[in-house]
Amino acid sequence: MISIVIPLYNEEENIQELYRRLIDVLDSMRESYEVLFIDDGSTDGSYARLLEIKKNNESIKIVKFRRNFGQTAAIHAGFDYAQGEIIATLDADLQNDPQDIPDMVKKLNDLDLDVVCGWRYQRQDKFHKKILSRFANGLRRNLTGESIHDSGCTLRVYRKESVRDLDLYGEMHRYIPALLTWRGFKVDEHKVVHHERYRGQTKYNWRRLTRGFFDLVVVAFWQRYSFRPVHIFGILGGILAAVGGIVVTYLVAEKMIFGAQLADRPLFISSILMAIMGVQFITTGILADIMVKIYYGQNGRKNYLVERVV
Repeated sequence: MISIVIPLYNEEENIQELYRRLIDVLDSMRESYEVLFIDDGSTDGSYARLLEIKKNNESIKIVKFRRNFGQTAAIHAGFDYAQGEIIATLDADLQNDPQDIPDMVKKLNDLDLDVVCGWRYQRQDKFHKKILSRFANGLRRNLTGESIHDSGCTLRVYRKESVRDLDLYGEMHRYIPALLTWRGFKVDEHKVVHHERYRGQTKYNWRRLTRGFFDLVVVAFWQRYSFRPVHIFGILGGILAAVGGIVVTYLVAEKMIFGAQLADRPLFISSILMAIMGVQFITTGILADIMVKIYYGQNGRKNYLVERVV
């Protein structure tokens, strides 16, 4: 019934305690379950600890990566290997509390939702990390139009069907709620407990923040223009080409009527460049449109998702 997906990287010190807390919660729910640990290329003793746990519980599954591919890849693998009707994801650093899972599953079922996202409303992190997270969440809401408060919280509960055929790469795990909202799934959030990290080292750094920003740009573009990218490229190209053309026409007329010099005027060169860039943007939009048609044409992909057929 329930699959628990836990991506981890060098969390040797936390695995045993996480397992103890998690199993207590799952046993109390009285539902069939499986726990998938996705070892994202750990270089410490994490895998050995996982094997020890596996000996005592047949419901444990271990997916071990050959090297470190990142949290998004680990969550994606968890979705692929999970067999439960409901999938819950959480971090292995003990900052997410498994005690929140039953309430989130209940909310998922009671409100007939597709996704319930954890909201760390009393976050136990360092000040600079909270500030960066607040800025990133505000930027994400403005670009995607999605209203979830905390996109960085891994603790979430999904229906299996909502994450089927979901394309994830880079740092896209942060934007799964935005992607699912765009696809028409019902997404809500739930206030969850957040603990301070006591053991191990955080994997959060400026590189992940930078990569996450560029992935956000891709998500925002995909939400708004994935079906007809020529709309954005064509509009930008048309504006540039029109402005450049008007300025060039004016300058040429000025030269023909008043004999003005054009070779030493930066405005003349700039207007020609604008016209050229405008044509390039329009061409890019046409090529992007062709690529989108190819994308949806292969493997039977469609540009819509049906919730049910009555």
